[in-house]
Amino acid sequence: MKDFLIKQAEIFVRNELGDDTTGHDWYHVDRVRRNALYICKHEMTGDPFVIEMAALLHDIPDEKLNKTTEQGKAKLDSFFEKHAMADHDKDHIIQIIETISFKGGNKTELRTVEAKIVQDADRLDAIGAIGIARAFAYGGKKGQPIYDPAIQVREEMSLKEYRTGKSTSIHHFYEKLLKLKDLLNTETARIMAEKRQQMMITFLDQFYQEWDGQDL
Repeated sequence: MKDFLIKQAEIFVRNELGDDTTGHDWYHVDRVRRNALYICKHEMTGDPFVIEMAALLHDIPDEKLNKTTEQGKAKLDSFFEKHAMADHDKDHIIQIIETISFKGGNKTELRTVEAKIVQDADRLDAIGAIGIARAFAYGGKKGQPIYDPAIQVREEMSLKEYRTGKSTSIHHFYEKLLKLKDLLNTETARIMAEKRQQMMITFLDQFYQEWDGQDL
């Protein structure tokens, strides 16, 4: 039964996010799923079924991928209405999905180890080479410039400011991506993040050299 539900979740997510161009496509979801199961295995803790299902469904209700918050929630609800599972598993999966988002750094308390693992897995896919690519894909889709040195990096943000305030793709590194390594919950994820963090730092160093013409 659990294998069937996982397969149905895969089909559902492919249908809903398969054509996404903001970096939240099926391949992102699959990477998060694989990261999460890897962390679960190496930390030797957590319910693999709940972790895998939450990883697969985590972007379905995301407000930035839906016209309204209500529309996103309705999509997630439609999956659970169609595919019955134990109430405690369903409630746990929904609770994970509702609490793992960055939301401008406004921290939400994570109540279970499964939530911590899925959050780490999602954050790992936001950094490193993949994270760099996703940042510019999302920034372009959102209509943000690559970089504007006249814009100030935002330190403290409400969720509304984080979602709609003026920024650039390069600023996003300082407003979110470079912070994620120190916000990870598990030792396994922190080890995985080391190389990815350095990749972003190296990229930014090279970016500024080229921006200022210092690499000539």
